[in-house]
Amino acid sequence: MPIFARCRIATAPLALIAATPALAEPAATTPDGPAPLAAAGTAAQALGPKERGNQVPTSPVSESYPADAVGDGVTAGGYNQSRWVEDWTRYRDPKKRDDLIDRLKFIPIGGRDDVYLTLSGELRFRVNETTNPNLREAQAQRQDITRIVGGADLHLGQHIRLFGELAHGGLAGENLGTIGAQFRNDLVVQQSFVDVTGTVAHADLGVRYGRQTFADGPNLMVVPRDNNTIFTVYNGTRAWARAKQVRVDLFDFYTTRLGVGGTGDDISDKGRRFSGISGGIVLPKTLFGGSKLYFDPFFWRLRNDAAVWGRTTTREERFFYGLHALGDAGPVNIDWTVNYQGGNYNGRPISALLLLFAQNYRLGKDRSAPRIGFHADYASGGGGFTGGTLRNALAPFGNNIYYSYQLYATPTNLIAVAPTFTFNPLKKVRLSAEYQLSWRDTVRDAVYRANGTAFAGTQNFGARKIADTARVQAVWTISPRVSVTGRYEHLMAGPALTDAGYRSSDFLAGWVSLRF
Repeated sequence: MPIFARCRIATAPLALIAATPALAEPAATTPDGPAPLAAAGTAAQALGPKERGNQVPTSPVSESYPADAVGDGVTAGGYNQSRWVEDWTRYRDPKKRDDLIDRLKFIPIGGRDDVYLTLSGELRFRVNETTNPNLREAQAQRQDITRIVGGADLHLGQHIRLFGELAHGGLAGENLGTIGAQFRNDLVVQQSFVDVTGTVAHADLGVRYGRQTFADGPNLMVVPRDNNTIFTVYNGTRAWARAKQVRVDLFDFYTTRLGVGGTGDDISDKGRRFSGISGGIVLPKTLFGGSKLYFDPFFWRLRNDAAVWGRTTTREERFFYGLHALGDAGPVNIDWTVNYQGGNYNGRPISALLLLFAQNYRLGKDRSAPRIGFHADYASGGGGFTGGTLRNALAPFGNNIYYSYQLYATPTNLIAVAPTFTFNPLKKVRLSAEYQLSWRDTVRDAVYRANGTAFAGTQNFGARKIADTARVQAVWTISPRVSVTGRYEHLMAGPALTDAGYRSSDFLAGWVSLRF
């Protein structure tokens, strides 16, 4: 059998716009995960229960690794946060196209069924209101945010694909402070890549080069971050091999340094390199009387030439040795991660631990039945403001809304416990709620925000309690293409914050997302 007897490649004309590939910035699209609120945080992306939707594997199901566990995020209602994951080949049959938008999902070229173009797009209109921004007593902040994305996915036979995506981020409002390029940006080549896939000895092989999203790991550690207007994307190469029961992915990326002057100033940041290997094993379905579980080991390396801990900015090389277990066992859903972090920071050794345990229980047989659960997380801390071993854990590019919609917490020097509850008060409305209690692992180090910076002065006081955080989110899925999301959070600052002059805060957000 030829090496590329069965292959798929996708590229889009937009991919050719940029002369060189570049990069961009919880998170966002994990709707039905074990931590309902964090999952709901991405629910503007995932518009229904977790499912394979319209995905059609390129090789027989009996030979392919399960599509919902290959590390490409969640597909729901046919849609995925990374639009290149979607497969709309069912619209090859004109009888299945119900409207004009359906026709845009499969545009045959040259009279061949295996050469076709898929167009995609998104409009998101969002408003955020935050009292005491930055947890300081101050005028409330209002953010009026617009996201506009257009993409094209060109399949050139079964072996080659080109994909390109342009994005615009608009931001206006009051008391905005410093505005990052990932929130306000006139035009960005958000993704631009080519991939080649094939089959050898019943294993699906592939390689992708260019600017791309990446989500092959625990949601709290690696996601495109839908909360931002412009996604986190990477420049480089990803390669994979996937059989029926096992898989392996290798990647070598640079992050993107975004400019704000158009499509020509977004460059690969050579000072920030992320590479590694992620694996996957399908566990026997007979476990626990019937299950759908996966076990994913991973080994990653993150080099940051401008890492900041305390008052020092210098090079850090951090290694991540991890095990990730996820999936369903009857009514129980789990997402567990054990991660040890080593390496060095300015000649100092790194020894940190990240333990993430989220689980819930479905109260009924239907997939939309209510779920109760909790997440319990530990991120070691210490050494950021003292010498010796650096014990502060971190998540490379994780779901930064998981602990706070306001981005006021991150898995560094953190202990968090939160009961969770998710249910459908109406057929198309999903409501999630949680109450999170947070403490510092060590009082000799600071409290840290989602962007990794410390709340200044918190390292000088001895209280352990950070905050209590009450959160609720509602997602109304009008159709797979249209959703409305509302989100509220009340952060009650504890003495670890108030002793240093920080205050409690309220956060209210709402948005409508239109996609095709």
